[in-house]
Amino acid sequence: MAVKEIALESLNVQEFIEDKAKEISSIVGDGVAINALSGGVDSCAVTMLGHKAIGSRLKTYFIDNGIMREGEPQSIVELFKKMGVKVGIVDAQDKFFNALKGVTDPEEKREAVTQTFYKDVFGKLVGDSGAKYLLQGTILTDVDETIAGIKRQHNVFEQLGIDPQKAFGYKIIEPLVQLRKDGVRKVAAGLGLPESSYKRIPFPGPALAARVIGEVTREKISVVRIATTIVEEELCHTGAFQYMGILHQDRVTGMRDGKRDFGLQIEVRCWDSIDARKATPTNVPHDVLCKLADRIVAEVPGVVSVTYNITQKPPSTIEAI
Repeated sequence: MAVKEIALESLNVQEFIEDKAKEISSIVGDGVAINALSGGVDSCAVTMLGHKAIGSRLKTYFIDNGIMREGEPQSIVELFKKMGVKVGIVDAQDKFFNALKGVTDPEEKREAVTQTFYKDVFGKLVGDSGAKYLLQGTILTDVDETIAGIKRQHNVFEQLGIDPQKAFGYKIIEPLVQLRKDGVRKVAAGLGLPESSYKRIPFPGPALAARVIGEVTREKISVVRIATTIVEEELCHTGAFQYMGILHQDRVTGMRDGKRDFGLQIEVRCWDSIDARKATPTNVPHDVLCKLADRIVAEVPGVVSVTYNITQKPPSTIEAI
């Protein structure tokens, strides 16, 4: 199914918002829809768009899957409470870690997250709420990368010939699918979201599971979560499109207190990009990288090595998994 792109230069933000709100209202009718709010700009925008369209008949949930940033559930719920949107938190940590247990292949990990999210967690929410529709923030770059076989984005179905109604028991509405990230940011601003939301760096659908090479465990997520906090604190002033820390699978030789220490390795990536289709490693000053490495080694338990990725996309991708 081809998607007709609305490029940034031809995007009329208020017209787009009004048209999509009417479209959502028409599809849902007098029924109920649900959506997941992750805190990323796509999900924030689609949440506000949905509530503009159908008000309290959109039931919004934050799925606490155990693989999000530090303090994310509480901070996002509080932000949207201030905007008049009630968000329920669903504790699904055990479900996700059980689904990821023993899985090492990148695509299998993505599929484990997808199936747990859509079939298990949201399948139950749909049944409990009586909703027939899931509203989600799929954008055009998600579709492009999935169809091209670069990586399976967790939120792409119909473009792959998968009928969500048959697979999961509900239909999916994707009002942002004609836009890329730059367009979504404009729409998010037009919907009244704060700058801290619409300018926030992208975050992967599989969350921190996309930043653990090899099997995903609670312990590894804890490591990469701390690294993520440090990377975001140290690189937030670079003006880069996206930045992250990635936990490698194999241990590497290091030294502590004059003795050999087989420790962990964190790879840092920082990207300049417009819409994520192409990206160039940011020319981060050496002293900034040194400070970043010193903090990670000092503050993240077990880490003895920090590297910086300097490969462009393509052939690299923004996320490792």
